[in-house]
Amino acid sequence: MGPGVGASAVGGRGVRRHWGRWVGGCAALVMVAVGGVGWTVYQKLDGNITPDEAAAAELARFEKERPTSLVKDAQNILLIGSDSRAGPGNARYGRDPGTERSDTTILLHLSGGRRSATAVSFPRDLMVDVPGCRKRDGSRSEPMFAMLNYAFQIGGSACTIRTVEKLTDIRVDHHMVVDFQGFKRMVDAVGGVEVCVAEPINDKQAKLRLPAGRVKLNGEQALGYVRVRKTLGNGSDTGRMDRQQQFLGALVSKVRSSDVLMNPVKLYPLLDAATSSLTTDPGLASLRGLYELVRGVRDIPTERVQFLTVPRESYVNDTNRDQLVEPEAERLFARLRRDAPVVVAQDIPRNSPESGFSHGDSGRPSYDVGRYEGSNWYDGRLYPRGDVSPAPTFRGNTAAEDACK
Repeated sequence: MGPGVGASAVGGRGVRRHWGRWVGGCAALVMVAVGGVGWTVYQKLDGNITPDEAAAAELARFEKERPTSLVKDAQNILLIGSDSRAGPGNARYGRDPGTERSDTTILLHLSGGRRSATAVSFPRDLMVDVPGCRKRDGSRSEPMFAMLNYAFQIGGSACTIRTVEKLTDIRVDHHMVVDFQGFKRMVDAVGGVEVCVAEPINDKQAKLRLPAGRVKLNGEQALGYVRVRKTLGNGSDTGRMDRQQQFLGALVSKVRSSDVLMNPVKLYPLLDAATSSLTTDPGLASLRGLYELVRGVRDIPTERVQFLTVPRESYVNDTNRDQLVEPEAERLFARLRRDAPVVVAQDIPRNSPESGFSHGDSGRPSYDVGRYEGSNWYDGRLYPRGDVSPAPTFRGNTAAEDACK
C-alpha cells in the first residue's frame, strides 16, 4: 500500500491522493475512544496503516529548529485533511485543479495523565509564515507569508507540521491524515451519527438535502454535512468548523457507546475503516503504536473531550483571509505547551476575542470579555494562586453536549 494523502510531498513510494473536505481528526478521535483490538484481526488492521516515511526524513533535517516538548507525558497530534478531488468516487464532488491543500488542520492535545483531550481547529485561510519546504519535484520553496493550507500544497505534511510549530511553538509529536473514503465507512460502521440541523439544508454543491431537527446521517450524508458552507449561516469557514466540531463530538459519543464497543460485528468494520484511512508518522504506523497512544485515554469522560477554534479575526489586508487574535491565541498556545487546562463553552459572547468571532462594533477585537474557572482545582490537579492557572474559557463544545438542547 502506497502513502496516503497527507504524506509528505517528497520521496517515498509516491503519493496516493485523496480528498477530504472535512476535519482530519475522525480516525484519531475514534482510536481515542476504542483503545484495543483482538489478536485475530491484528495483522489485517495493522497492515492497513500507511507510514509517512518521507515526512519523517524531512522533519529530521530540521530537528534543531523544532520546539522541544515541555511536558513529557502530554502528546500533540496534528490532524490534516486534504481538498484533493483525486481518487475513486471523489471526482463527483468537484473539478480536480491538480493540487492538494489542507482544507482543515486540527491540533489534538492529549493531556499528561490523559485526563482530557482538546482539539484546536486552524482555519485554512489563516495567514501564517510558511518556511522554505521541499517540494514534490525535489526543489525547495522560498519562505513566504501565505494561507495555512498552502503549506500542504507546497510541501505536504512535513511543511504543514513545521508551519504549525513555527506559529504555536508547540512540538508536534505525531501526525495523521485521514482517507476520505475511510471517513464515510467509519460513519456507516457505527450505524450513522445523529446531529441537530438548525434549518433545512439543500446544497447542490455538497449534494446534501436534510430537514431541520434531529437527523441521523449515513456516511455520504455526513460528508456533505461537514463540507457544506455557502448555503448555511453566513457562509463562513468558521461556521463550517463549528459544524465539523459538533459532528466530531457526536461521532466520539457514538463510538464510546456500548452499542459499538461491545458489538464485534460493528467494532471490526469501524477499526478496519479507521486504520485504512490513516497515513501517520512511522511511530504510529502500527496497531501497537496506536494502542500505546490511546490505551491511557479510553476512559476520558466525554465532557473532557473538547473542541474549539483558534482565536481568529479577519486579516487586516483582506477580509476573506484570517489572522490570529492576540494575545488570546498566544494564551491558548502557552497553556497547551505547559499542559495547563482550558475550558470550552458555547455561551461565550460572540464579540469576545476567545469566541472566534472577535469583531466588535468598531471592527476591532474587544479584550475585556472572557470567562474564567474560579477554582484552583481543575482536572485533578492543584494550581497555586498567582499562577496563570485560572483556565480561560474559549467558545467551543464537548463530546458530551447535545446540539439539539
